[in-house]
Amino acid sequence: MAAAAAAAGAQESRAPGQQESGAPGQRGQQEQPAAPGRRALYFCGSMRGGREDRALYDRIVSRLRRFGTVLTEHVLDVELGAQGEQPAEGDRFIQERDLALLQRADLIVAEVTQPSLGVGYAVGRAEALNKRILCLFRRKSGRVLSAMIRGAADGYRFQVWDYEVGEVEVMLDRYFAANPPQQLASSRDPTT
Repeated sequence: MAAAAAAAGAQESRAPGQQESGAPGQRGQQEQPAAPGRRALYFCGSMRGGREDRALYDRIVSRLRRFGTVLTEHVLDVELGAQGEQPAEGDRFIQERDLALLQRADLIVAEVTQPSLGVGYAVGRAEALNKRILCLFRRKSGRVLSAMIRGAADGYRFQVWDYEVGEVEVMLDRYFAANPPQQLASSRDPTT
């Protein structure tokens, strides 16, 4: 979430519809909105809750790029330490930026193995916005996934998939093969 606030403050100096992004470890680059027909993907993983999975997040985001425009590549920033993003503008900047990106997203992909208040918050907000959500959890991590996440899964709009590190790309391929772009962009009302 910290990374999100930094982008929100940067949006004030950008042209409408542009956001901060770029390659991992690069700040301040401008990214055009997702091209027509490309999904806007919001990836979230632990920032301040622990950076142990950053290399795994890099693999996930690399695979997500095949399926759409990743709005939150700042999660990969190699300069981020245990304190996550620390913008001069403060935490409000991160929160506002991430919420704006979350609202633009067609789909949220959350790696939920590393406990993170920010990831849980983003998933809850995404659910309230009636977004499609895919949560990825490594059952062999020795952790137990929160019932608030696993219990929210409905098998359609909100899904939780258990996986192993070596199969994350295959799992993402499977998910996107079963959820083509037109299905993700369908009605926000799950009853229609």
